[in-house]
Amino acid sequence: QTRFPPRTHRSSRSNNMTGSIRDCVTLNNGIEMPQLGFGVLGVGDHSAVIRAVLDAIDAGYRSIDTASVYGNERGVGEAIRQSDVQREDLFITTKVWNDAQREGRTLAAFDESLARLDLEYLDLYLVHWPVEGHYKQTWQELESIYRSGRARAIGVCNFMPHHINDLLTVTQVTPSVNQVEFHPLLVQPKLMRVCRDHGIQLEAWGPLMKGHFDSVRTIVDLAARYRKTPAQVVLRWHLQHGVVAIPKSSRRARIIENADLYDFVLDAEDMDMLDALNAGKRFGPDPYDFDF
Repeated sequence: QTRFPPRTHRSSRSNNMTGSIRDCVTLNNGIEMPQLGFGVLGVGDHSAVIRAVLDAIDAGYRSIDTASVYGNERGVGEAIRQSDVQREDLFITTKVWNDAQREGRTLAAFDESLARLDLEYLDLYLVHWPVEGHYKQTWQELESIYRSGRARAIGVCNFMPHHINDLLTVTQVTPSVNQVEFHPLLVQPKLMRVCRDHGIQLEAWGPLMKGHFDSVRTIVDLAARYRKTPAQVVLRWHLQHGVVAIPKSSRRARIIENADLYDFVLDAEDMDMLDALNAGKRFGPDPYDFDF
């Protein structure tokens, strides 16, 4: 039987049992990161991104996740400018793409992302993929960005245990976050343990399995029992594992639905049932075998 690390649910702002969308995790450098964020990969064109981000902020989300390769940093920046929420109350993440993981290029890529977003600083800057032969140098450049104060935290994406262990041989600053594909069909308990052993916050991209939860009977049955949607059950499972989740949608109703997670708690037995779905199933690229 697969053994999982102990579940945690840390909140810096809410004292009730179910929490709220303002709940944060505390990263290993002491800054707070909202546990539920909003992703914008594939959300749409410039105007669609602006609308979706504004809808998300209106629904209570305070964390927005983008990347240079998504091609929508300008739209995210425009939505931030149009929003009534102060910049310091938002948590903005973007990432350095693989072709910029070369000596001297990473710093320029960061400046370009910051310019497109029209921001003075980022809350989190991530290495998008562990490009072999380059990610150590890239990380050292992220450390210089962090020391400059222009990124409040730095981290990685799609780093598996061997990538993390290799990176830690050269780090002066431990990554604050590892953003990976994570959902009930891909739990990766070894990776969870490695991240927790080093104080690295696990963040889930693709938490809703590209909509494939509707074909998983256990999830559908639990949704009916809790009188919630399958998506809400899956996202609640993430929160109770102490994982940061960044669901995405371009539809206002779905954006609101994905934030409606704080009026129920999954029982331990139901968490175990969802854990047992782990099958190593990926819906995105494999960090052990990618060529981009």
